[in-house]
Amino acid sequence: MRTAAVAAAVIGAFLLGGCTTPSPSPDASRGVLAGSITVFAAASLKTTFAELAERFEASHPGTTVDLNFAGSADLVTQITEGAPADVFASADQKNMAKLTDTGLVEGDPVDFATNTLEIAVPPDNPAGIAAFADLADPGLKLVICAPEVPCGAATVTVEQATGVTLTPVSEESSVTDVLGKVTSGEADAGLVYMTDVIAAGDAVTGIPFEESDEAVNVYPIASLDESDAPDIAAAFVAFVTSAESRAVLKAAGFGKP
Repeated sequence: MRTAAVAAAVIGAFLLGGCTTPSPSPDASRGVLAGSITVFAAASLKTTFAELAERFEASHPGTTVDLNFAGSADLVTQITEGAPADVFASADQKNMAKLTDTGLVEGDPVDFATNTLEIAVPPDNPAGIAAFADLADPGLKLVICAPEVPCGAATVTVEQATGVTLTPVSEESSVTDVLGKVTSGEADAGLVYMTDVIAAGDAVTGIPFEESDEAVNVYPIASLDESDAPDIAAAFVAFVTSAESRAVLKAAGFGKP
């Protein structure tokens, strides 16, 4: 009888334990982030976002931020065609609006930076470029962004505002491609962002022009609705819009939104 009673008590305790909801792990209870996200970001953000991703990972051990850079228009196409992404950072509001209209954006995008165009030429400026109007010289090997790309749309805006018509030898799908043509010596001049000139260092000479104020690009960022790690995506968006990230963006030449 005593043996049967003990056995019954053991079985009862086992059944009771099996019905008890396990306590959350210490990490889960503290809301510690763990996992990876993929961030699709405009090409002009390459250097800055590489640094921000490292800082984010350092602040959140256990997280990984994978980065994919391209022209904003190309990124929108990739996302709408099913490419896995958790966060999108655009070089303009127009392409962010295109993605928002598809219903793939979670919440409202947040503006986090601004940028303006600048003329990039080889270090010795062989064509003697001094002003935006000089880019209309028919003998100049000029490279610009395609109109559907934010830097290309900004170029069109400046052309219309100044009445200067440009005749480029090529139109590229991203601002980094334009910069590459200049640094390789394939172009006499290119229209890129001020931040690209700063990042290029001694590889190019930057020529500011007053008319660039006619086309200021505003950069928005947002989490995506189909993210597999929405908590990490939201945390990264919050980090990009934080004071710490603002200092990094400012050092790179980006303005306030």
